[in-house]
Amino acid sequence: MRTQEHIGDPADEAAARDVIARLDRLGSWPLPYAYLIIIGIGFLFTFFDIFDINVSFIQTCVALRPGCTPETALSSLSLPVFLNVVGYVVGTLVLSPISDRIGRRNMLLVTMLITAVGSLYTAFTPDYTNFIIARIVTGIGIGADLAVVNTYIGEIAPSRSRARFTSIIFINSALGAFFAIWLGLLLTQPSSPWPTGLPFALASKSFSDGWRYLYGIGALLALIGIFIRFELPESPRWLVGQGKIEKAKAIVQKMESVTERRGETLAPVMPSVAIESKQIAKNPYSEIFTNPLYVRRFVIMVLTWLIGYVTVYSFAAGFTSVLTSIHYPPPEAGVIVAVGTIGFIIGCLITSTWGDSIERKYWLPISAVITLIGGILIATAGTDLTMSFIGSGVVFLGFNLWVSPTYALSAECFPSRARTTGFGLVDGFGHIGGGIGILVIAPLVPKMSPTGALLLICAFLIVAAGLVQLSPATKGKDLEEVSP
Repeated sequence: MRTQEHIGDPADEAAARDVIARLDRLGSWPLPYAYLIIIGIGFLFTFFDIFDINVSFIQTCVALRPGCTPETALSSLSLPVFLNVVGYVVGTLVLSPISDRIGRRNMLLVTMLITAVGSLYTAFTPDYTNFIIARIVTGIGIGADLAVVNTYIGEIAPSRSRARFTSIIFINSALGAFFAIWLGLLLTQPSSPWPTGLPFALASKSFSDGWRYLYGIGALLALIGIFIRFELPESPRWLVGQGKIEKAKAIVQKMESVTERRGETLAPVMPSVAIESKQIAKNPYSEIFTNPLYVRRFVIMVLTWLIGYVTVYSFAAGFTSVLTSIHYPPPEAGVIVAVGTIGFIIGCLITSTWGDSIERKYWLPISAVITLIGGILIATAGTDLTMSFIGSGVVFLGFNLWVSPTYALSAECFPSRARTTGFGLVDGFGHIGGGIGILVIAPLVPKMSPTGALLLICAFLIVAAGLVQLSPATKGKDLEEVSP
């Protein structure tokens, strides 16, 4: 039992404990399985947008920036990616606290609308300046959406399988990346014999706007996401924290009905469960930065994301340009990256199956080792395309294997009354590392040997893997126990 002040009077506290106890006893996903797709479509779009620039930017740069060539595109990639990341930070800092005030479900609609507008703006941008502005707008929506989605999943999923369901949703991210890169290859690269390109690729002198179609597809995915998210219920944990016990109870009753209709037996309700402390500050930031426990977790997690994202974004947004700068021809580099996305999907399948088998923080060292192996394979492949394909797949497997478990961990590190804000802070500021990866690290690549360049990129993930070991153990624990 806790000694901190709890929500409401004794009757309210008893009702709140009952709701949380009934929610925690649910042993599987407590909503219709279609809701996993509804939530996941947002992730599909989000990662479609993150990865579509990877292959398509060469054509975008040539079309919008005078003097840009496929060989020099890397030098122009840093600014739009960095400012897109700045948009992430703005989105998380401004919109995440609003989610903690107005609810997860409502903010899920707002964030997807912003991302749709940003992607549509990108598709019709008339020049390079507007392209950069459009990437900022899109970043604002995506940054906040990642925070709200991961918070929502963590608060809905059963305590013993939060990482698993976060990873199941994250499969949509892998699919988004897969489709973005392969569509980018189809729409923005010239035809070239396989395996150095796609024989049926469409880019040519008469079709140089494939990148616009790519962003237009992203906008369409976002619009679909908006409409289907209307079906989502609010988080019962958030409702309890707001004192809306009856609304929370009604949603939990529906969850219990869904569970029973599947033929599952409901576990007994625990007689006494932990509940969160009463929300004291109206500003969710105060809930974090006036509490030494959450300040410490903030520092650990923001450094983990900040340093880890240097590696992630160097590969996620700049892998094609990196390969081009170490002397792979552009079409061949695009194919190597496209084939590598298969490793991303495999990684999501691994964590969706075994994500809760070990502590979240142990996934990052595993990821770092695999990424390093993949980088070495690519650096030493030379002209061996088969080895390059394998290396790319291992890299994508590695640098994405830690993301969904660490998403789960980041949400678990903060209380429901400020969970979206906490996640948004660490992930948002962490994305600055992505900007550093593109703005500072990537331009160094052409000046280094292939081995040195890829070892440098992978080194940041290794450092992040060490830092995250200072984070709390959360596997199988109730959220209210982990973050009072």
